[in-house]
Amino acid sequence: MIDPIRTRASLVTSTAPVAAPIDPATDRKLRETAKQLEGLFVQQLFKAMRDTVPQQDGIVSANAGEDMFTGLMDQHLAAETPSQWEGGLAESVYRQLRGRVAAATPQPSSSTDR
Repeated sequence: MIDPIRTRASLVTSTAPVAAPIDPATDRKLRETAKQLEGLFVQQLFKAMRDTVPQQDGIVSANAGEDMFTGLMDQHLAAETPSQWEGGLAESVYRQLRGRVAAATPQPSSSTDR
């Protein structure tokens, strides 16, 4: 009997593309960009969560200063939160970008023209 899990795993590993080498400066920029995108995603997530909380007019109503403070706090938390995640969104984005950059970068030919 064929084991579907092992068959699927062997197909995934056998068809996985080999990453072409890219220069360290480009690699560093790709990682930074992926981290920034992950932070922006988390910041938007926090903003959307905050928007679901109803604002009530109580003794002290919210003003522009409070909105600014919560926005800055969300920005700070969004920058710090992904560092607690392992294998988060940034790693996936980095792999996608790296594959595209490697594919777009001309590879040196192995044959010599004489």
